[in-house]
Amino acid sequence: MSKAGSHSTPGWEEWPIAAAMLQFANTTPDGGSIQDADPEVWAEALREVAGAGFEQVDPTDSWLRVADLSPARRDDFTRVVKEAGLTVPALSTARRSVIDPVHGADNLAYSHRVVDTAAELGAAVVSFGLFEALAPAQREALWFWTAPGPRNPDDPETWRLAVARIRELGEHAQSVGVDVSLEMYEDTYLGTADDAVRFVRAVDHPRVGLNPDLGNLQRLHRPVEAARVMVEKTLPYANYWHVKNYFRAEDASTGAVLTFPAPMEYGVIDYRHALRYAVEHGFRGAFCVEHYGGDGLSVSATNRAYLRRLLSQTPGVGPRP
Repeated sequence: MSKAGSHSTPGWEEWPIAAAMLQFANTTPDGGSIQDADPEVWAEALREVAGAGFEQVDPTDSWLRVADLSPARRDDFTRVVKEAGLTVPALSTARRSVIDPVHGADNLAYSHRVVDTAAELGAAVVSFGLFEALAPAQREALWFWTAPGPRNPDDPETWRLAVARIRELGEHAQSVGVDVSLEMYEDTYLGTADDAVRFVRAVDHPRVGLNPDLGNLQRLHRPVEAARVMVEKTLPYANYWHVKNYFRAEDASTGAVLTFPAPMEYGVIDYRHALRYAVEHGFRGAFCVEHYGGDGLSVSATNRAYLRRLLSQTPGVGPRP
């Protein structure tokens, strides 16, 4: 499996911190698809990202499926990314599970295209998950994680299929010089810290590691393992890291739980501890800052500045006192 320490330590000022594109719609104002839009439409969004202070972007495929563009259109995308002053350290996929009961085979083929596209763009890592499309109740909710969604089946054969297909992607990734990162997400085979570690150890490939997106689990309206425990179980296997945070309130007398998005430094996850623990255990991958709700790009930029400040204070990364 891909260990967190597979690369040299970047300096705190150079460590890649990418913006996710979650806050940008995949449709144009006139109802068209971003996939079919003029490259200037992509460029406008990318200039906003750069204007918020970012130098890197993860063109999350909920916004634009770069891997499904024609070669000429991918060239256009590469051009507008460069013109915006950005680079692409990683490509993340969302809701394209390779074991989806209907679309699994198609999603696997798509995932292979993503691996090739990452290599073409010079991205070091691709992030895959085993979570499926939102359920109708999730699409109607203010916060989709407050409604129940699809679950990976409690079926050893399907679990083994998932392991085999991810290993297949790892083999492909190795052949083109990129890494695969597996995103933790509730009710999947990566839905708890223990399950995620078990799964990546079962894949057992030098190019496959974890994307320990702790926020995906800490936001759930149900009992969850403490964030610090999750950190210590998963970060030694991390090779890419989606970072975000949530306020979380629990009423022990009723069992009620309420969560909503928070800037990274204010939420329930202690990123100061998490970052130091990650670096101590060899994490050298890029970060991708995410935020749901409101002006997600501005909050992400605030999170980027906070993360950069933490890096500057982290032993082995930032300047000595």
